[in-house]
Amino acid sequence: MASIRIDQAEGLRRMVAKPAPRVLTFLSATPDHEKSATLLNLGASLARTGSGVLLLDACATSRGVGAALDRMQGGTLLQAARSERRLSDVVLAMPQGFGIAVMARGALDEFEREDMAALFTRLAADNDIVLVDAELDASNALPLAAMGEGEIVVQVEDSAESITAAYALIKRVSEHYGRRPVSILVTGAGIVRAGMIYRNIAAAASRYLALELHSIGSVPPDEHLARATRLGRTVIDAFPLAGASVAFRDLAGRFSRCAMQPGGWRNALQSSATLGA
Repeated sequence: MASIRIDQAEGLRRMVAKPAPRVLTFLSATPDHEKSATLLNLGASLARTGSGVLLLDACATSRGVGAALDRMQGGTLLQAARSERRLSDVVLAMPQGFGIAVMARGALDEFEREDMAALFTRLAADNDIVLVDAELDASNALPLAAMGEGEIVVQVEDSAESITAAYALIKRVSEHYGRRPVSILVTGAGIVRAGMIYRNIAAAASRYLALELHSIGSVPPDEHLARATRLGRTVIDAFPLAGASVAFRDLAGRFSRCAMQPGGWRNALQSSATLGA
């Protein structure tokens, strides 16, 4: 089974040249279409700050953001890691300025996880920010260890079902990863209501799980978001003055960590020939 050979000297140069990449792994307690819209709009907003951004669909099911965009036929990162496809064929350039890829079709076995871990490390080094659309497996683990070492974000909307599901996700994270901080993103709620939702979840997590939560902000209910999705565009492009657009730009400002050298996810594509035809 082919493996990825990482140029250690080049990796060191990248580490010195720019800050360490930020890995944000999203677990969602919202409907699939809302999760996908959030990730796509956040990716576009981050790209506008000048950050190199990769959006990775790491879901074992067909509920990920890549499936929603009908990108599954473009090949997977696992195929690239095993030299079955070129990386440039499976990391697709979005017109909004970020890359998107599907990690694999189905769950990874032990050997596939090793191959993917090496490629994920390389892709993370070539980007400022990696947004991961993920699911927990039966043992409450994320697909790759590196995803658990980054920042875990739980997305929740303003509904009793979503709040209950979000707490269940947080509990599952704590059962596998222990007492580690978890971030909360509230969508479909105004600032005041979002604050109430966060505080209620945070209080329960602190009392029953001894777990610390952090709020990273909220996105208000906005009909422009759905309208932009129907147009096949992001809300920041289609309706830049909409409330949701303002919220996504604010989120991007918090997350953004621009590289000292340009390139981002495109660097990986330029050297994809080393991964085979």
